[in-house]
Amino acid sequence: MRKFIFIVLCLGVAAFWLFWHLDREHVYRQMLERLQAESRAAEVLVTDVKYDEATAHNLTTIKFVEYDTLDHPMAPQYFTFSGNLIQFQSLVVRFEDRFVAAGDRFRGRSVYLFWKVFMLDGAHTQEFPITEVDQIPGGYKIPGHASGFENRFWKDFWNFAFDRSMAHDAGVKSVQIEAPGVVFIPGYLYTIHIEHDGGLRIDAKPVEPIFRGEKILT
Repeated sequence: MRKFIFIVLCLGVAAFWLFWHLDREHVYRQMLERLQAESRAAEVLVTDVKYDEATAHNLTTIKFVEYDTLDHPMAPQYFTFSGNLIQFQSLVVRFEDRFVAAGDRFRGRSVYLFWKVFMLDGAHTQEFPITEVDQIPGGYKIPGHASGFENRFWKDFWNFAFDRSMAHDAGVKSVQIEAPGVVFIPGYLYTIHIEHDGGLRIDAKPVEPIFRGEKILT
């Protein structure tokens, strides 16, 4: 009888250890996936290119669509430049890895706002505002659900860059300006990604052949 009880206890301990080990591995995998994950922040498409005789430049019009935290598209914005090497000036906050790994509701990935879109051309540099710095960006704004922490966070955005104590209390790793940009040409869809533990990145891929040259009805 004692031998039987001993075997049962051994099997119970082994089962508990196996369950604990598998559960820990599952948690580790989730943590790594969150640290390596990314989300779509915006998409850009060239909608028109035409020659301007007055400036002797090609005017490039882009359509900019930002996505909110639920991956829903926001109202499109259109910008026209006398060139096509266009950049997006953005403010990016990186949080400590522990928050990203844990999937924190607000600090579970880098936070950003698109500040301006611009094209450098010396004295003829062009820029257009997208978001005011001291406001909650549209992509993060959920009517009736903004927490006090979120409101204070965006109001004190730049203080995190200079006050390490405040940044530490908020779990902020770094605050910086980024300006990803590429040459925008027709026939390509440009996707701006935010890496959950990093910054912004622009990827480009050809528009599906069936859509080329067609006016899409909605």
